[in-house]
Amino acid sequence: MTATTDTIAPATSDAATTGPYRVMLRMEIRPGMTEDFEKVWLAIGDSVTSHPASLGQTLARATDEENVYYIVSDWTDEPSFRLFETSDRHLEHRQQLHPFRSQGSMVTMQVTARVDPSGEHATHTDWEAAR
Repeated sequence: MTATTDTIAPATSDAATTGPYRVMLRMEIRPGMTEDFEKVWLAIGDSVTSHPASLGQTLARATDEENVYYIVSDWTDEPSFRLFETSDRHLEHRQQLHPFRSQGSMVTMQVTARVDPSGEHATHTDWEAAR
């Protein structure tokens, strides 16, 4: 099956071995609006994660920049993400977040490798001693 205007292409063997297609948004939120932004983001989050190609998303607040957030979402593949990105439902989602944003940018990437934690060491001291 290939992506059309109403279907999602299954992950290819390359996507399965290299990992998901990742999108990272950097959003600068207007001063005094961060609490409301977080509430709205949580309230409408299922409009992203309910999409069949979505592998989940996270919201993170920067610790070194005031009023800056990062939204990271993973997708089965780029064509499916692009189908989502241009959908009417997503445009409605973006309109709800737009009043909070003063600036933003987007970076896309293909995950090429992942190393999971080994769980080999219970404490920092044990880990340090293992070198």
